[in-house]
Amino acid sequence: MKREMGYAVLALCLGLSAAACTGDEGGQASGADTGRGGEEGGSSESRSHHEPDAMAPPDAGPGMPGDPAMDAARRMVEEGRETFRRDTFGDEAFWGGALRLHDAIKGEALGGVGDGVSPATALALGLKVDVDALPPELLEALAAGQVDLDDPATTLALLQLDAVVGVKGIFDDGGQLVSAGIRCALCHSTVDDSFAPGIGHRLDGWAARDLDVGAIIAAAPDLSPLTALLGVDDATLRAVLRGWGTGKFDAEVLLDGKAAGGPSGSSATLIPPAYGLAGVNLHTFTGWGSVTYWNAFVANLEMQGQGVFYDPRLDDADRFPIAAANQFGHKSSSPDLITPKLAALHFYQLALEAPTPPAGSFDEKAAARGEALFAGKARCAGCHVPPLYTEPGWNLHTPEEIGIDDFQAKRSPEGRYRTTPLRGLWSHQTGGFYHDGRFATLFDVVCHYDSAFHLGLSGSEKDDVVQFLLSL
Repeated sequence: MKREMGYAVLALCLGLSAAACTGDEGGQASGADTGRGGEEGGSSESRSHHEPDAMAPPDAGPGMPGDPAMDAARRMVEEGRETFRRDTFGDEAFWGGALRLHDAIKGEALGGVGDGVSPATALALGLKVDVDALPPELLEALAAGQVDLDDPATTLALLQLDAVVGVKGIFDDGGQLVSAGIRCALCHSTVDDSFAPGIGHRLDGWAARDLDVGAIIAAAPDLSPLTALLGVDDATLRAVLRGWGTGKFDAEVLLDGKAAGGPSGSSATLIPPAYGLAGVNLHTFTGWGSVTYWNAFVANLEMQGQGVFYDPRLDDADRFPIAAANQFGHKSSSPDLITPKLAALHFYQLALEAPTPPAGSFDEKAAARGEALFAGKARCAGCHVPPLYTEPGWNLHTPEEIGIDDFQAKRSPEGRYRTTPLRGLWSHQTGGFYHDGRFATLFDVVCHYDSAFHLGLSGSEKDDVVQFLLSL
């Protein structure tokens, strides 16, 4: 019913008949996604999303029994991908019901507030459109320049088609947008730009480094639930949110209230990729917990979904005053819309491999020299242990051990920084490196360690290490 409404709205936007828009649904979540790898050597999507037969045991054939483990793996990947891409965990009660974000999307002309969010504005904020969710008639109209990308009504039509990556629009029976929610894919997916900038096939697990999360939240008409929690006024909160910048998010501000700090002045950190994490112990820059811990943390406390979450470390009122006062470490919602999804979500994320570097994107001879330096003179492999490129086990270090300040580390339970896995570094260079992007380039990172550890690397040796990092 909602998909048919989406076609009807698109028909109005395009001047097409409703019947003309009810063809192929575009293969959403079909598993046939292609990534940047179609032209650039492979991606997490193209290498991780197999058709069912690709996961069958080698000797399976007509009449042969299946492999229960492979059957379970296939089911878990499919369920986890659906959760990653489409589940809001009931968070529309917060983003739509409390903050009224959907009213900002609609704009005053469509019954909301303000100017509304047109597709052009959404793309400028870093939101993406899943080309596989668009019907052929719309794709043809887009290619011909016949779609008004400056009209919020077109955004609503895209939401009805479930084509905006990471955002869910909730519509009533009359086709009116009445709420909105967010999904994991909002911050941890992008598209391959195969159709146009910001429009293409999904690339799950990629860090959304051009997404302005703070500006999106700041667009909500009512931030009073957040201002009350943080004890600040509306103008202050909106200024803080707009100050995060693209590709950054502050996961701890609702725990400790520290809206500023560190060398950059902002307490926000870069959005990390969610691929290449199989075999990696701790997730996030400061190692709060495993991947599945972070899924539960984010779904409950950041996305504001309805679930159960337990972490008594948040009872520390000195370190986490807001979390302790509000018992965030002892959350229990009924019904629990999160916990039943965590196992498959975890499984799917672990199946997302780091994307392969594009052909010709690095100097192979220099990378070979860099690999020897990485394991030897540069001493990188002592922490970034191949092939995980992080420590097997407890992969945390004190700020002193890596030669930086302790601001962000002290906002975490362990007070340390995680050894970041290095595979796929080439795909998230936008925004810089380290948790806050303090180093603009990989060369700057190598220079930092050369200085901190007195390695004595020459300029050409540093270049070679960089080429090796780009080859991972």
